[in-house]
Order: sequence, then C-alpha cells, then structure tokens
Amino acid sequence: MTKKNYDAIIIGGGIVGCAVAFELAKRGLKDTLIVERKYATSGNTGKCGAGIRQQWGSELNATLAYESTKIFEQLEDYTGYDHSCGLNQTGYLLIACNDAEWRQFQANIAVQHKLGIKSYTVDLDKEIFKIVPHIKTDGLVGAVYCHEDGSADPFHCTLAYMQGAKRLGVEMLTYTPVTELLADKGKITGVRTTAGDFYAPMVINCANEWAPALAAQVGDDIPVIPERHQAVITEPVAPMGYDGSAMPMVMSWQRRFFCQQTLHGSFIMGEIEEVPTTASDANWDYLESNCHTITTTLPALRSLRVLRHWAGHFDMSPDHTPIISFSKNAEGLLTICGFSGHGFMIAPRTAVMVARKICGESDTIDINKFCVERYKTGALLLEPMAL
Repeated sequence: MTKKNYDAIIIGGGIVGCAVAFELAKRGLKDTLIVERKYATSGNTGKCGAGIRQQWGSELNATLAYESTKIFEQLEDYTGYDHSCGLNQTGYLLIACNDAEWRQFQANIAVQHKLGIKSYTVDLDKEIFKIVPHIKTDGLVGAVYCHEDGSADPFHCTLAYMQGAKRLGVEMLTYTPVTELLADKGKITGVRTTAGDFYAPMVINCANEWAPALAAQVGDDIPVIPERHQAVITEPVAPMGYDGSAMPMVMSWQRRFFCQQTLHGSFIMGEIEEVPTTASDANWDYLESNCHTITTTLPALRSLRVLRHWAGHFDMSPDHTPIISFSKNAEGLLTICGFSGHGFMIAPRTAVMVARKICGESDTIDINKFCVERYKTGALLLEPMAL
C-alpha cells in the first residue's frame, strides 16, 4: 500500500466503523481509510448475539433502534449488497419476574409508543403461548412483545456496509493494528500502525473496547470498560415458535438471559455474567449455568446439543448509552464507543448521525448529547433496559 494521505481514517472494521465509512462516502467523503487490527467483524461485532431490539427505556436509544430497524429492513438495497443480510423479525418477548420490572416495562411502552414502536403487553394466560408455545410462566409477573424486533446476520450486515463503502472509493487495511494516534499542536494528524504511518486531518476511533486506550494517548478520558459476555449456539431443530415459525427472542432481566431461534433452526442463547475483564475465555461453569437458567424457563430446549460456545465483550459506559465525542485535546479526533452491548442494533442510525454531523447536515437527534462531558455535567443518558 503506497498511499499515505487521506481525508479521514477510521479505526475499527466492525459494523460501526464500516457503516460510518459508508455514510461518509455517500456524502462525498470518499477518500477514507478503514484500519482494522484483524479482519472485518473480527472483534465484538462477530461475537454478538445479533439482536435488533426497539424496546428500550430511554427515548434516545429507542429512537436510534427504531430508525436503525428501518434501515436493516432494506439494508441490501440501501448498500447495494448482493446477498441476504439475514433479517429475522420474529420479535422479542421480554418477561418480567417482579413488580419493579413490570412497572419499568409499562413505562418503556409509553416511551416506545410515542415513537411509533409497535410494542404491547402480553396476557400470560393464553396470549403468551401464541408467541412462545413452550415457555414456562411460573414466576412471571408480565411480558411485553414487539413483532418487528428480531435479529440479522452481523457478518453479512457488516460486509454490506464495507463493500458499499469500497464501491464508493473507501479503502480498507486489514491485519494492521493501530499502535498510536498522531497529533501535533492540538490537532490530530493521523495514525501509526504496524504497516507504517497514515495521515488525515480526521480520525474516527471506532475501536470498541480498545478505543479508550487510544483516546488516552491524546489526554481524552473515556470511561468505558470491557465486560465479558458468553454465548452458545445449538444444533438446528424444527421451528419452535407459534404456527411453524422460529421462536422469538426471549429475554429476562432478573434471570439474566436471552435466547432466540435463528432462521436455520439453531438457538443462540446467553446468560449475562457481567465480568469486567479483557479476557475472552469461554468456560464450562458458565455453559452449565447458562443452560440450566434458560431451560428453567424454556424446558423444551433441554435435549438440544450445543455446537459452539464463545465469549466476547460489551464496551460498557457508565449510563449504558454510547459515547460519541469530539476530542478537546486533539482537534479532528472523534471517539465512538461505549455501546454497552447494543452497538450492532443501533449502528445504522448512529452512522447516519455521525456522518451528518461531520458533513454539516442537520439531524433530528442532537449528537452533542452523547459527548463524554455529560459525566462531568451530570446530564447522563441513563438506560434502564441494558442487559
């Protein structure tokens, strides 16, 4: 690679980095380089549960999720991708196991309905079994459901953005870790990598759990920590939802799990362990605990065989809402991280918001609310529905 100078450099080839590159290129900022330490989706995009949920408690996150869903629904045409992105809108069933959860769910629905999200409360006597026939309702206080929630293939979604960006002129450098941010006289000038230095007046730091350490090189304090989360996928079986459909996502905050059947019949499931660590080892104790917890609520899954078990990380912010912050120490540096486990599902609209800001376009969402200074001013964006 002989070229060294660009208009913008993006660190990180996950869905956020690739989506930002695509949205910038659409607006004319095509002379952009994505630098990825391994390969596209090799980080936490490729390890996520791939859920797309609009049922959030804060209006900001619900808006990002709702408008991202509209993009996911047409992502192939939107990016010019010639493969299905695997959108599976069988819905999310959120179950409440105590009165406090149930009150929160009802408050959330009021927020969601203001935005046009089609969530609703579910009767536990009969209606719930028309959504998830095999659920055990013992101990449940209530449930809510949105049929437009679901999942998509994180690999194909990211590739859709990446290939769309490349067609517009964006370049990508893989297997090239960024080792240093380059700055001079209070301005960002580029990045130092294992393949040499590359220069640009704008650097967009989308490095997920590694983003804070990079930002710290120019004196930016980004309060994000990595939290290990594990998941498993099972052998494929016949659809276990109502009327021959795949079983929707079932999530419980008190029981700390998620579980969903994919379009090809496998179940992706996880028990939330909340371990602050950079380690990404998957362990047997978790697997045993996870399967026990989930099959207590969904006993019909007890006979399934696990095919794969892995671990990834959530990049957790203090208020469980993303940090999108322009550096005050190095003009031209933008750090985007702290998605707290929902980066995949809100990446499309986040990328639009970022591109509009950089290219001087107006937006209905105020990106400045996401700046890191909110932790000093107290203007937190608390999200009650992070899992």
